[in-house]
Amino acid sequence: MSDTVLSSQQLPQHIAFIMDGNGRWAKSKGKPRVFGHRAGVKSVRRTIRTAARLGVKAVTLFAFSSENWQRPEEEVSLLMELFMVALTNEVKRLHKNDLKLKVIGDTSAFSQRLQDKIAEAEAITENNKGMQVNVAANYGGKWDIAQATKRIAKQIETGEVSVEEIDEALLSKHMSLSDLPEVDLMIRTSGESRISNFMLWQMAYAELYFCPCHWPDFDEDALIEAVSWFVNRERRFGCTGEQVKALMTTEKGF
Repeated sequence: MSDTVLSSQQLPQHIAFIMDGNGRWAKSKGKPRVFGHRAGVKSVRRTIRTAARLGVKAVTLFAFSSENWQRPEEEVSLLMELFMVALTNEVKRLHKNDLKLKVIGDTSAFSQRLQDKIAEAEAITENNKGMQVNVAANYGGKWDIAQATKRIAKQIETGEVSVEEIDEALLSKHMSLSDLPEVDLMIRTSGESRISNFMLWQMAYAELYFCPCHWPDFDEDALIEAVSWFVNRERRFGCTGEQVKALMTTEKGF
């Protein structure tokens, strides 16, 4: 039913991305892994631009998991430096387009220099009203649930809440991104079919979309295809990519 009227309300409001395949993409081109990570930043930019034009409320990007510390020390150092550069360069673009940046995860493990850069980038965009761009760094879904549990335990110690008051709503209140809708659509690139400890609580009812392309090759058309798939899964009618593109707003200064 390609003539079915599609509205922006039928699109996912919160999309999470596991950006997988940078290293494999670089290897396929005979380049070092860092070449793939740098190319991946360009794909992040394309993804944010497309999602914003679709009117998505929030995107969450899995940039660095708590397990990534196990990678070779040289690669971790390069990733940290790339994160610094990206924060410096991309926050200007986000701010220009009225987008808000939020970094989630245990950032205390990062250097003070990087922690300061994160705080500075968040402060620049904190009053913006457009789509929220969340970057999960040194993040894990199990960590998120554990830190929420610790916060509630402290409230019990101080008498703010009782054990009987613990329920899903209370836990949700203490999870990362509790002020946003839960994830509607999770997209993972590079053909892997795992969620890899990413937003376990927030993705409880998400549709999971696994794309065969490596992250540096993920472009506007790939995101449109994923969103069309989501609408067809959720609404049970033949939404086309053209219908989704028709909902996109005029491109701004990305």
